[in-house]
Order: sequence, then structure tokens, then C-alpha cells
Amino acid sequence: MIGEGGGGVNALDLGTIMKNTPKRNGDDKPVGRFAPSPTGYIHLGNVWAALLAWLPIRQKSGTMILRIEDLDPDRSKPEYVERLVRDMKWLGLDWDEDPWTGGAFGPYSQSDRREIYEAALDALKDRGKVYPCFCTRKELREASAPHEEDGVFIYNGKCRRLSGDVRRERLEAGDRHAWRLEVPDREYGFHDLNYGAYMQNMARDCGDFLLTRTDGVHAYQLAVVVDDGLMGVDMVVRGSDLMDSTPRQIYLHELLGFDIPSFGHVPLLKGENAARLSKRHKSLDLETLRNAGWTAEEILGLLAAKAGLIERFEPVKARELIDVFSWTNLPKTDISILDSELIKP
Repeated sequence: MIGEGGGGVNALDLGTIMKNTPKRNGDDKPVGRFAPSPTGYIHLGNVWAALLAWLPIRQKSGTMILRIEDLDPDRSKPEYVERLVRDMKWLGLDWDEDPWTGGAFGPYSQSDRREIYEAALDALKDRGKVYPCFCTRKELREASAPHEEDGVFIYNGKCRRLSGDVRRERLEAGDRHAWRLEVPDREYGFHDLNYGAYMQNMARDCGDFLLTRTDGVHAYQLAVVVDDGLMGVDMVVRGSDLMDSTPRQIYLHELLGFDIPSFGHVPLLKGENAARLSKRHKSLDLETLRNAGWTAEEILGLLAAKAGLIERFEPVKARELIDVFSWTNLPKTDISILDSELIKP
């Protein structure tokens, strides 16, 4: 396949970036990250994910990165970043590198890394791995097939089958387009630190996926792999809703020449009636809980009990949980917090 439009357009070259990026110390201390999107105030689900990403890194005296995933210019707000930093410090969850104190592997905000993502995209274009997708939203619905089990729509590769001449003509005409990565028809698997073996055939289960949107914003899958690869992140801990993204990210790590990190996925924290949490759930907003009289130690104690780290709810400091963290004790199914559990006596 020919990926038109790459090679020499971007001022940065991925090979040069990788060559000039320092290497982490070659010890056995892991490098992890907490990478929130500043699109709202954080809730208990965010704290749950941050705590469980922080603990295994601190248990092995590793390096923790706070990376701000603010690629979406319409939804990311500085005030959410400010509140996030304040909340994490209040909880006692610290880090070693961030956008403000810096570090050797910055910038640490995705909005400052767009040229780096474009260099990675150019590298994939030069290798013939990507193609422009001109499909509108309506065409995408018509050109996709739902996955039998969960109803997720899988792109069927309509624009992949366009000839090189047609692609060039449409690009030269300025037709609005995204960029997609062609995926191989084979099994990709990994051993998850919490759930064990996981396998996926990307051609069947996800299809060719986006690397940029039609407005030019780089997609999550590309940005997160470039960031983790260049920052030397070797332990990724996050919610189980991102488990099916992992084979795609492993494939991108391979294509771009990055070391593949270990992955650990944790069950989701849900609200009443197993409702998925969002930043619109005011009852579980950290500021709401704080105003209701919850202390940082009480919030951490509630989450630690739900995670199986302590036998029963009791106030606890974040650092008191480091030695008791164990992947073996983590639940495998999603966890619910009832509204009644959040009522202060």
C-alpha cells in the first residue's frame, strides 16, 4: 500500500527524535504514568485508576510521570489541569516528572508534542502502512460492520481499496480526510498483569483504525504509543475498558521501533446500578466529596477496600498501601460504589 503525503513535509524526523532522546537507566525499576485528559473535574473512577497505577511503580521505587493528554482543543481546559494537580497532591499521589518541573523526556503535555506525532505519522506513511480515509460519518456507518458480540462497528477498509491515483487526486483537491493504519490479519496477544492472557485478531475485531481525525488532531492510539515509547514507559496500568486497545498499541510499538511495555488493566469503578462513571457524575466528583467532609485518607481507604488491599474500610494514607499492593488481590470484575456508601455518618 502507498501512503501518500508523507516524507519530508514535517520538520522533525522520528529517527532523529529517537536518536536524540536519552535512555532510561537500565535497572529493574519500572517507569509508569498517570495520563489524564483535562476535560472535566476528576471523580472517584479517575482516583481509582491513578492509585492503582501509582502503587506498583512506587512499590518497586520506580519513576512516575504525570502526562497531560490534552490533544482535544475543544474540550481540554487549563482549569481542569489545575484542579487535577491540586487533587492528586491532596490525596498524596506524587510523581517525578510533569509539564512544570520538567524532565529529560518532555514535553509532558500532548498539546506540545504535535510535531512529534506528525513525525511518527510520516514514518508510517513512508513505510506504506497508512492511507487517507475520505469517508463521512454517514459513509462510515454504512461501510462498517458490527462486531457480533458487542455491536462495535468495524471499519471494512473501503478507502484502503482506492487506487493510488484516486487518492492523490482527492488529496490534491483538498478533500477532507483522516489517516488510518492498515492492520494485519493475525492474532496479537499479551499477558496482562491482572487478567492474564489476552488475544485479538485486529482485522476481525477492530479493523483499520484512525491515526488522525479529519480535523488533523492526532488520535489517541498514535499519541499514547509515541509518548510511552519516547518517555521510556515500561509499565502501563489503566482501566479494563482499554484492554482491547492494547494489541493495536503493541502493533504500533513494533512498527515505530519502540520497546513494548508490560500492561496491567484494572476493573472499572462504577456507580449506582453499575452505571459507568463520567465527569458529569457530581456525586462522585472529588470536590463534592471533599465538601461533604470526606478526607483524603477516607477516600483512599474506601478505594483500597474495594481493591482488596485492606480487609475493611478504614482511613489510610497512600504510602501505607504501597507494601500491601498485590496484583493477586485485585478483583477481576468491575466494582460498584453505592450512593449509600458515600453518605457521611
